[in-house]
Amino acid sequence: MVLATQPPTQILTIEDYLAYDDGTDTRYELVDGALVAMPCESIENSQIVIRLLFELAKVVPISLLCHRVEIEVTGRRSTIRLPDLVILGDECYAALQGKSRGIITRDMPPPLVVIEVVSPGGTNMVRDYRYKRSEYAARG
Repeated sequence: MVLATQPPTQILTIEDYLAYDDGTDTRYELVDGALVAMPCESIENSQIVIRLLFELAKVVPISLLCHRVEIEVTGRRSTIRLPDLVILGDECYAALQGKSRGIITRDMPPPLVVIEVVSPGGTNMVRDYRYKRSEYAARG
């Protein structure tokens, strides 16, 4: 049996984040060097993502559509976000080939489109509309 541990409280680097494993299926974002546990997606959000994926697959090559890819964005400290869907460009797709983990780092070409399905609630709206939007824009 694996016992879950509390996420570290010190400021983490990208390398720390990539190496972190608490033995659970909890997904984390790294926000200004701190681990932030991401809540499970609601059924409604999951269905919206699936519908978007099906519609996008009609006009975008399936190889350029990604779900659960991580993106290193600009922040005061290390920040990695987990968008709902991403459309990669050819250069970004090529840069991800051969990687053991789907993470788009700052030294790689940015994706063409990042899609966030905003969950209900003030905290989610502020995070997704204010912070994530500006972080993705700064990343290109």
